[in-house]
Amino acid sequence: MSRGGRHLYGALSVLAAGALVLTGCSKGGSDNGTNDKKDQQDAKRQQASIKFGDAADSTGPAADVPGAKPGGTMEVLQRDTYAHLDPGQIYVSDEMSLSQLIHRGLTGYKATSNDGSKHEVVGDLATDSGTTTDGGRTWKYTLKDGIKFQDGTPITSKDVRHTIERLFAPFINQGPAYVQQWLADTAGADYRKLLKDGPYKGKHLPNSVLRTPDEKTIVFHFKTPHPDLPYALAMAGYSVVSEKGDTKEKYDKAPLATGPYKVRSFKSGKSMVLVKNTNWDSKTDPLRHQYVNQFTFTFNQQFETSTKALLADSGADQTGLSFNNQVDAGNLSNVLRDPKLKSRTVSGYQSYVGQMNINMSHPAMKDKTVREAIAYALPVTPFVRAFGGTDAMEVAGGLISPTVSGYDPSFDPWGKKKKPAGDPDKAKALLKKAGKLGMKLTFGYINTPEGQQYSTAMAAGLKKAGFDVQRQEIPAETYYDQVSKLNNNYDIFHTAWGADWPSASTVIPPLYDGRVIAEGAQNYSQVNDPKINSEIDRISKITDPAKSAAAWEKLDQYIVKDVVNVVPTAYYKQTQIAGTKVGGLVYDDVISGIDPRRLYIK
Repeated sequence: MSRGGRHLYGALSVLAAGALVLTGCSKGGSDNGTNDKKDQQDAKRQQASIKFGDAADSTGPAADVPGAKPGGTMEVLQRDTYAHLDPGQIYVSDEMSLSQLIHRGLTGYKATSNDGSKHEVVGDLATDSGTTTDGGRTWKYTLKDGIKFQDGTPITSKDVRHTIERLFAPFINQGPAYVQQWLADTAGADYRKLLKDGPYKGKHLPNSVLRTPDEKTIVFHFKTPHPDLPYALAMAGYSVVSEKGDTKEKYDKAPLATGPYKVRSFKSGKSMVLVKNTNWDSKTDPLRHQYVNQFTFTFNQQFETSTKALLADSGADQTGLSFNNQVDAGNLSNVLRDPKLKSRTVSGYQSYVGQMNINMSHPAMKDKTVREAIAYALPVTPFVRAFGGTDAMEVAGGLISPTVSGYDPSFDPWGKKKKPAGDPDKAKALLKKAGKLGMKLTFGYINTPEGQQYSTAMAAGLKKAGFDVQRQEIPAETYYDQVSKLNNNYDIFHTAWGADWPSASTVIPPLYDGRVIAEGAQNYSQVNDPKINSEIDRISKITDPAKSAAAWEKLDQYIVKDVVNVVPTAYYKQTQIAGTKVGGLVYDDVISGIDPRRLYIK
């Protein structure tokens, strides 16, 4: 999942900063008061598999939040507006946080502790997390009684079939593709051939792959085992869409809610109001609550702005927070070290790994020596500093996060952990060897105060190595839509990705399988390497989790060191703050941020 544009277990925004930080510093931020041991424990805990719950675990209502009470309006300060509200188009973390309140799928992640550290996958709209008797080739789901869309229409198996089938339509191009690929038994974008127009021209998936024998039953048939299906179906991208209410492209701005809240108004780039969905029944929902009467969103609130407002804690800000904005870099250290703020701050390790993509579709970027020069030259110090230093992130060596099994802390082929400011001399020598000194490099960056800062400093480091860097801004609200276009103009651009569940199988295939290169897809660097493709196929068949994790890590190292289509930058942490009257405040490991499902006003 992409970060903020970010991806959640189913998830690039950057923090505010003070003075411009150029290259040359050996380390970003301050270590004073950081809790490395706690960070490591948080990361290790997230590597564990999450169990699948049974019917009893899947029964609503959700357990009461201690001290919670109903009523009131909660203010939500967000930097980015929502580019997509259609579940099929949701694959970034800010939209996935919102989806926790308005959308429901067959399965979902249920918090089994009050601190957001323990979870299980349970039936959400379904009676359980799914049943299989043949190792994952066949999965059966039964819908609960009393589940409805916001207009009061009952949710049936026809809606679930429609939800899956519409994901094959050409206009759905931003969401996850796991289930579609599994049904079509293909690793690439060829899954669309199975139902190229979706259900909109009267055709449907055959019963041999998806069967809905009655209004309550859904059966998935795969040619090969897919034991991870309950994880995949818990992603926002597989939330249920109404067959009757589907307006195709228009659904992206006005979806029919199935969760405890519905959209009353949405002015893109300005505001949004969520109110209670009166056709949501808590007895059917083991995951969510409906304590708050109304959520009022204000967009274009930069991290520094939202942090200052919440620190001031006056008026509406007392009942305010942000689902995704972090504490800005300028305030982060003080916030973490002020005991008076401890009760209204939450922090945690995230599954996201930042990476600078090198656009392999551009002829100049096909020269491996040029890509190696970029890898050595690129400074990560300004990037880490823009987020708040080591309180906010850790310099990365590879593409697998410390929260995912297989992570190797010693892997650092470009020396970023030892020289986060980069090695411009070595890079210049490589560029000279390639005969490319002075070559133009178009750097696409996210247009925020933080993006301005880190891109300026990174560009300065690349210029020291002999590149003619041209920075080009990209609007924050459509950043991932722009960089996922096949014919984009950017030679390099930064993205961040987090595992969709605790396995590198949800990191490497969606990002680096050359067969998934398509408009709107997540192979941002457009790499198409035969060894990567064949290894993805081979490793995907390994059933032993430890052997699979080791194989994914070996492939990670091949991608970073030998293919050089991306340069890892940082592993992410997150700190958020809320007003003094916000109750139920918890950092959730799966959501990688504040859990909006349990919030209330004190």
